[in-house]
Amino acid sequence: MQETAAKKQPVQQLSDGYLSRTPIFTFLLVSLIFPLWGAAASLNDILITQFKTVFQLSDLATAFVQSAFYGGYFLIAIPASLVIKKSSYKFAIMTGLLAYIVGCSMFFPASRMATYSMFLVAIFAIAIGLSFLETACDTYSSMLGPKKKANARLNFSQTLVPLGDMLGIVLGKYLIFGQGGNLSEKMSHMAPAARQAYGEKMLQLTLQPYKYILGVLLVIFIVIAFTKMPLAKAQTAVAEDGQATTEKVGLGETLKYLATNKRYQRGVMAQFFYVGMQTTVWSFTIRLALNLNHSISDADASTFMIFSYAMWFFGKVVANWLMNRFSITRVLTIYSLLGTISLLATFLIPNMTAVYTAILASFFFGPEWPTIYAHTLDTVTEKKYTETAGAVLVMAIIGGAVMPLLQGAVSDFTTMQFSFIVPLICFIIVTTYFYFEHRYEVAHPESVAEH
Repeated sequence: MQETAAKKQPVQQLSDGYLSRTPIFTFLLVSLIFPLWGAAASLNDILITQFKTVFQLSDLATAFVQSAFYGGYFLIAIPASLVIKKSSYKFAIMTGLLAYIVGCSMFFPASRMATYSMFLVAIFAIAIGLSFLETACDTYSSMLGPKKKANARLNFSQTLVPLGDMLGIVLGKYLIFGQGGNLSEKMSHMAPAARQAYGEKMLQLTLQPYKYILGVLLVIFIVIAFTKMPLAKAQTAVAEDGQATTEKVGLGETLKYLATNKRYQRGVMAQFFYVGMQTTVWSFTIRLALNLNHSISDADASTFMIFSYAMWFFGKVVANWLMNRFSITRVLTIYSLLGTISLLATFLIPNMTAVYTAILASFFFGPEWPTIYAHTLDTVTEKKYTETAGAVLVMAIIGGAVMPLLQGAVSDFTTMQFSFIVPLICFIIVTTYFYFEHRYEVAHPESVAEH
């Protein structure tokens, strides 16, 4: 009876920005946005394979797809945090959805113009929207309820991302690679004029998945527009009417504070290498399969990415169960170590087994992004700096722009399989981060919020 009465009580805004309890509808609505950026990210893996053949690009040049995508995140994260500071999480989410809608719409002219640069512009526009969404939703999800369950809420929301990833790959497999066969093999036997005409036809297929995503975005945009959403910001002052207000802090003051927080800085570094590792593995798994087995089609090779995202999903589910029972940093240290071993096998085994160990590595990616995010944000004890601190963490996504370029360059100079040494080194760095964080928390048990 007491629990029922508590649930009927209105949600209260606490002084540190967290809520007295989680508003279920709002939390689920925000969580449903997470798969939307997963779908956009996984479609990039399809586009890389398509663009390499049609535009006759090197592996380094194809990596500019990810550079445009994650570069947009990097450039917009701080402006997005400033928008949140001056307005609300809801406004930032709606701004992100609007930019995402514009980016998807740009695939209409891009598929007709058939130039690589135009596609990169469209992808960059989508990334602007996603930067707003991730900067807002990652922090907002963690704030929508009591502080002690912040990490659990964010991990639940992030568990939905692989479902969006799988959806993106399925859309790409059947709508972009739907005609079957190996595009590179087909086009290699064509005369220049025929090759250009066929390439333009194939590029028009890239529009198809974005039509469906566009429809979903419009529906969610309308629903959020008519939904009342909590402010979920730290309140440190009282206005004349008795209402709590948020304390205004400048960007310079926030960055100065963060510059003195060593654990926060290590978290940003870990996020940079984690996103770089994840992006490189997923960007080049299809290419690795096509390199190791010349008899499979593009569509068949894309199926390996469905397996990768499914493994990522199950890895999240298992890790979430383990993290509710054991030390979070200990679980993620073991996960990272096993993931490192998986990528070592991908790097060393010269046959299709390497593809399967790359898929296995996705299991150990698990909940590392949201855990690093929430764990690092917890080191920011002055909650008035939360929005900007979250934005800087999102900016660490630039690792997804840098590492694929590095791996593409290594591949061009060596082999595609040898290039997997790049994500292998990244996973070693992430493993080291979690190991030392675990040692810190063993030495300072009072700093552990959820165990």
